[in-house]
Amino acid sequence: MGSFSIWHWLIVLVIILLIFGTKKLRNVGQDLGGAVKGFKDGLKDGEAAASPEIPTTTANSTNPASPTEGRTIEGQATKQ
Repeated sequence: MGSFSIWHWLIVLVIILLIFGTKKLRNVGQDLGGAVKGFKDGLKDGEAAASPEIPTTTANSTNPASPTEGRTIEGQATKQ
């Protein structure tokens, strides 16, 4: 009772096609696809711009301002 069968979805699709028409739905699909593509391109541009700003350090480098930068500290937290 809670789930719809394929026939329910086909009837809904036919009603939507009758109300909006195929041309309008095609335009909406193209606009949505263009927006998604623009969003992905924007993310790629943002990542490319942010990449050079990240400093690269090695584990053996010594920096007096930040002696633990670039090092991994391993351990286990225990409750006393």
